[in-house]
Amino acid sequence: MTAQLLVPSDIVERAVSSHRRTVPTRTSASSVVAFAILAVLALGWLLPFVWAVVTSLKTETDAGSTPVSWFPESGFTIAAYLKVLGEGNLLTWTANSLFTTVAITVITVVVSALAAYAFSRIDFSGRRWIFVLVIASIIIPPQVLIIPLFYQMLALNLVDTYWGIILPQVIAPAMVFVLKKFFDQIPIELEDAARMDGASRLRIFWSIVVPLSRPILAAVSIFVFIGAWNNFLWPFIVTNNSLLMTLPVGLQTVKSAYGVQYAENMAMAILAALPLIVVFLIFQRQIIKGIATTGLGGQ
Repeated sequence: MTAQLLVPSDIVERAVSSHRRTVPTRTSASSVVAFAILAVLALGWLLPFVWAVVTSLKTETDAGSTPVSWFPESGFTIAAYLKVLGEGNLLTWTANSLFTTVAITVITVVVSALAAYAFSRIDFSGRRWIFVLVIASIIIPPQVLIIPLFYQMLALNLVDTYWGIILPQVIAPAMVFVLKKFFDQIPIELEDAARMDGASRLRIFWSIVVPLSRPILAAVSIFVFIGAWNNFLWPFIVTNNSLLMTLPVGLQTVKSAYGVQYAENMAMAILAALPLIVVFLIFQRQIIKGIATTGLGGQ
């Protein structure tokens, strides 16, 4: 009886081991195909950026000559970068963008987190309807609010000021929704235990909720930072003083004033994109985690 039972088990064991040997081969083949597809897509995305870098390293004659070539006849040069850095207010515009973007990011994250926590944990009158209004405001195009916002800044004497650039951009209903959904997943028992020990609502938020929400807060901060850095329309409308312009607005005025200068324009674009590239390289894990957590990837 024992010998009869060993034969089927031996056959099963060999079948399982054979299947285990074949699975990595299939997985490896699919991984190679997936990697090849991703490599092609990445190359297609990187090609315009590489072309911008190459153009910025050409002379204006080579950059505007036809037919276009990856390798200029005069060789590569950093003259466009030196001219851009030596003329105009590029450093001032960069400092303005950095200051306003950091301020917008900090204020937006603080306001959105407090609002999201209130919607998630505090039972106040009209909470559901107010949250519905917050969600509904996500579908309103920002361009619709430009005229009323401008008149509001004009009435408050905030036109051509840093606060005029910052304040209208600190309201982010989408971030409130994302943070609220994350706070809903935090166990309420942790807050109940802290409340029994005498902790206030603000202390619970700062000592328990915020440490547990660091990944989503980092992701929200990165999204807000990128959006504020790239924002062109509102700073363009609310600023007239060249010393208060942000980098996207300043670069546009240079293009309008000096005409089409391909090498210089590409050099300015590369310099404007460098901070975002650095932010992405440093926080790429948080960006990917934030897309997966918040569902901003279209899932």
